[in-house]
Amino acid sequence: MFGRLGAPEIILILVVIVLLFGAKKLPDMARSLGKSARILKSEAKAMRSEGQDNAAAPADPPAENQAPRTIKAAPGDVSSRPVTEPSDRTTQR
Repeated sequence: MFGRLGAPEIILILVVIVLLFGAKKLPDMARSLGKSARILKSEAKAMRSEGQDNAAAPADPPAENQAPRTIKAAPGDVSSRPVTEPSDRTTQR
């Protein structure tokens, strides 16, 4: 249906993007896209490691005075957010 994209088509697409968004906005958009990709990657890595930890060790009840865990987005990124531990819902009726 669609042919291969050659150099003229790619150049035309880039020109249209620059005209739509402006040259000043493109670096900001690329930076935010990269940051979002790093956050997604770190969240996926944290979920995989939690899955391996849960399979390897039995579930312990959370301590009352235990500080909430945080997940950092990426090395060098200073933003972090607290993570609430999921409750065990396997015994619901």
